[in-house]
Amino acid sequence: MLPDAGQVLHFSEDPTITVFRPHVAPTSRETEPYVWAVDGQNAPSYWFPRDCPRVCSWPRPDATGARVHAIEYAWLDRLRTVRLFAYRFPAGQFRPIGKPYPHAWVSTEVVRPLGPPEETGDLLAAHEAAGIELRLLRHLRPYMDSVVASGLRFSGIRLRNAARSG
Repeated sequence: MLPDAGQVLHFSEDPTITVFRPHVAPTSRETEPYVWAVDGQNAPSYWFPRDCPRVCSWPRPDATGARVHAIEYAWLDRLRTVRLFAYRFPAGQFRPIGKPYPHAWVSTEVVRPLGPPEETGDLLAAHEAAGIELRLLRHLRPYMDSVVASGLRFSGIRLRNAARSG
């Protein structure tokens, strides 16, 4: 599930949202209230249950290589069974956030979706169709450390929910 031209997406397990109001997300480092969305480059990082810890990596624009997502084995059943929905928003209401590469798009205005949410379907199949390698690991934190050291572009999401390696 990727946005069409001129759109950004918001992923949610709740298919009943009709209006998105700016708020400070409990997990955000940002203090300004936003409505959050993602572009096509970052959308695959959200093809997961909301609370699933994950490490996503991909090559820099001047390099080659595969995009890789990693989760812990404990989350595989949830990944297979979650019902995830994508809301489409007009990109013109948003601005990119994050440097040097935007990791999200934000709006300080109330945003209404362009239509009803679309169910994303089989998330394993979405990864396969997009050519994204999905790795299952016992613990994410050592892998995250290796990705950070590698020079790849990356995102670590919901890592507070990762198992403690021992």
